[in-house]
Amino acid sequence: MCVCIYSIGLSMGGCLGWEEERYTDGSKWKFLEHKGPVFAPPYEPLPSNVKFYYDGKHMKLSPEAEEVATFFAKMLDHEYTTKDIFRKNFFKDWRKEMNAEEKAKLTDLKKCNFTEMSEYFKAQSEARKAMTKDEKLKIKEENERLLQEYGFCIMDNHRERIANFRIEPPGLFRGRGDHPKMGMLKRRIRPKDIIINCSKDSKHPEPPPGTKWKEVRHDNKVTWLVSWTENIQGSIKYIMLNPSSRIKGEKDWQKYETARRLKKCVDRIRTQYHEDWKSKEMRIRQRAVALYFIDKLALRAGNEKEEGETADTVGCCSLRVEHIKLYPENDGQEYVVEFDFLGKDSIRYYNKVPVEKRVFKNLQLFMENKEPDDDLFDRLNTSVLNKHLQELMDGLTAKVFRTYNASITLQQQLKQLTMPEFFSFKKILSYNRANRAVAILCNHQRAPPKTFEKSMQNLQTKIDAKRDQLSDAKRELKSAKADAKVRRDEKSKKAVETKKKAVQRIEEQLMKLEVQATDREENKQIALGTSKLNYLDPRISVAWCKKWGIPVEKIYNKTQREKFAWAIDMADEDFEF
Repeated sequence: MCVCIYSIGLSMGGCLGWEEERYTDGSKWKFLEHKGPVFAPPYEPLPSNVKFYYDGKHMKLSPEAEEVATFFAKMLDHEYTTKDIFRKNFFKDWRKEMNAEEKAKLTDLKKCNFTEMSEYFKAQSEARKAMTKDEKLKIKEENERLLQEYGFCIMDNHRERIANFRIEPPGLFRGRGDHPKMGMLKRRIRPKDIIINCSKDSKHPEPPPGTKWKEVRHDNKVTWLVSWTENIQGSIKYIMLNPSSRIKGEKDWQKYETARRLKKCVDRIRTQYHEDWKSKEMRIRQRAVALYFIDKLALRAGNEKEEGETADTVGCCSLRVEHIKLYPENDGQEYVVEFDFLGKDSIRYYNKVPVEKRVFKNLQLFMENKEPDDDLFDRLNTSVLNKHLQELMDGLTAKVFRTYNASITLQQQLKQLTMPEFFSFKKILSYNRANRAVAILCNHQRAPPKTFEKSMQNLQTKIDAKRDQLSDAKRELKSAKADAKVRRDEKSKKAVETKKKAVQRIEEQLMKLEVQATDREENKQIALGTSKLNYLDPRISVAWCKKWGIPVEKIYNKTQREKFAWAIDMADEDFEF
């Protein structure tokens, strides 16, 4: 058995990475062979006609400074480059790449003109879109060649797909929310940064000519193939097996089975922490209230900062007095708690929620005689809470509560929102609404896409055109009915039926477009992918698809279907989480 917690797309624009997966039951692989990573292509200097200007004058940059300048130029139209912290961090790191002459001259980012660079990259993007079929085919063939050479490994006689064998190119760190390190330079990863893991008796991966790996390791207690340390937060990144691999499938199944085990004892646990609210010991009361929040609000326990993280992010156990406000009555509700803090990835968590009276009274007690920056739960930390959770159920963690509550919420919402009379596209809207309820519970937010307004305008144009088409079709039906009354022959009757079917078809098309618009609007600031991939038992979704005749392809894309192949094979329409 192996235990692993991993995240896909660690941050917006961040590199694909996982926390280390380590076997925990003494089992080990016996043989591991692979070709190592594919590095980002080297920097290609800009054409001589693409110029950078400083204070209105053309200035030729050194290759090192020019490369970093292109990272900013590519993002020139993005909201990030308007943020003070992004600009400050970028300029500070950019200056580190400049030579002495450039440092002396380039002292003010506001005087830098990246417009020609930006236009050049936009033109390149358009050129890629306009490529011929033959040009696209050549790229596809090269990608397939790399996949076959680097995208698979041999582990204990099994040919396994590798998740991401390409090292992310250098660029500017974006982060999520108001991350304090946004704009910093993500440096190019080189062979000297790379640790290779493989078996002693395998054919070791060869580094590029003239280079050396940092280390070649033979650790058969872990399942990563390649690792390196990124420079922004000092965290270790891994290349590991694809989510569709045997090991990942088993891990997923184990994770959701642990959450299903919680379902069997959650009532007992809830009864216990309700009793503990009245304990004579303050530490037990604090633990019980924290557990209530983790259960009811799907809060993370805390202590999840990346190494080197400087953002003031907190979880449940590390909440401070300043992060909550208490209202005996608010908007017609009693005992309301207002939460406002930065959670994981600097995503703001804001929520006003009514709580049970005894929880409210305990919070008042916990806050007595404390300053705003004092700990709310001053007699509790994550280690103490996790030890307690393990005593309640083997394998229980705060994350298991998130998985359990997310999956239960999805199952309940699907039952409430899906109606037999719905067309398939309206059932899919019901699914997305159920998924959104989970994403809101787990605080999975996102900024509205840059193209959101434009795409909504385009969709509205289609809706307006379809409404006009429907009006025309209804007029034609009315005319056909009038004609049939006069003529009373088979031909006119058939014409009426044909026009009726045309109206019904256009009505269905219009409804589909309107549902699509509703779906987009409701989801513009909610990220559905994180919960769907990491917190929702896929067997619930597969069972729902089978029950209502919805193709699984409408819920999971190809990569997701590979990841959840075990669930697609296993779940029938009667599956209950």
